Amino acid sequence: MLISSAFAQTAPAAAAEGGLMGSLTGMLPLVLMFVVLYFIMIRPQMKRQKEHKAMIEALAKGDEVATAGGLLGRVTRLGEGTMHLEIANGVEVQVQRSAVTQVLPKGTVK
Repeated sequence: MLISSAFAQTAPAAAAEGGLMGSLTGMLPLVLMFVVLYFIMIRPQMKRQKEHKAMIEALAKGDEVATAGGLLGRVTRLGEGTMHLEIANGVEVQVQRSAVTQVLPKGTVK
């Protein structure tokens, strides 16, 4: 036998004595891990999403932007979910507004 009969008989009795405190102590590491993950990963991600959404909503005609694909251009027209970028003289492309990663200072795109 791997477990002696005396130890096997006392194990449930010891767990019953702990009762509520034993179950709370067992859940404490799980709760602590969730709290740490919230402050390290979830909260900063939500903050970045809010900042990105505010930046996209604040876009205006004439802004110079960089997209996720690496295009640099000047905003010429804005739509509901898309916009037109002038990437060279006379060359316009249509991109999604969510593709904008950065609003550049004026005069960056020449």
